[in-house]
Amino acid sequence: MSDSISSAEKTNVPDMESRVVERHPFIPFLPPNAKVLMLGSFPPQPKRWAMDFFYPNYTNDMWRIMGHIFKHDADCFVDKPNKCYREEALRQFLEETGIALFDTAMAVIRTTGTASDKDLVIVEPTDLSLLLSQIPQCKAVVATGQKAAENICAAYQCEMPAIGSFTPIQIAGKMLRFYRMPSTSRAYPLKMERKAEPYARMMREIGLLG
Repeated sequence: MSDSISSAEKTNVPDMESRVVERHPFIPFLPPNAKVLMLGSFPPQPKRWAMDFFYPNYTNDMWRIMGHIFKHDADCFVDKPNKCYREEALRQFLEETGIALFDTAMAVIRTTGTASDKDLVIVEPTDLSLLLSQIPQCKAVVATGQKAAENICAAYQCEMPAIGSFTPIQIAGKMLRFYRMPSTSRAYPLKMERKAEPYARMMREIGLLG
């Protein structure tokens, strides 16, 4: 994988050299028993966070989807009165279930200052082989949106799966399933319950959901 900005990207973004490079604010969340590694693109800016953990935006539906499919309660990880998430409960759930989390970029430039994936230019991609070496039981990598899926395809020259489906991928000599899931951002126009369906199917296929 290239760890520099391509000439094409520089051409498309004025004054790229003067832009602020943001490094990833979180360390990878890698339970040793993880069977799946879920990968977004990059966290939003801190002003949008409801907690210091992955998918921190209160309007993002990732944790409602996980509550819906695993606990039959979309709000079980949501602290409604404080408009934030129950971070410790989330971490415990992820550790017990075997779900690892990170993103496909270690460092980015925001071309417009928004949280939109389309405005991200990747300065340093994530080394997935390094992450996977720490979770040897992992069976699948999951892109939780279009940008993340594109980043994985570009880095590992694999076929883009249809939304809700997977394609084989080889990373550091290991064959895995590469799933592409719908974005959990509310900018993606689909009800939470509909988005949850392919996530539930994927979790069943890799043995994390009965």
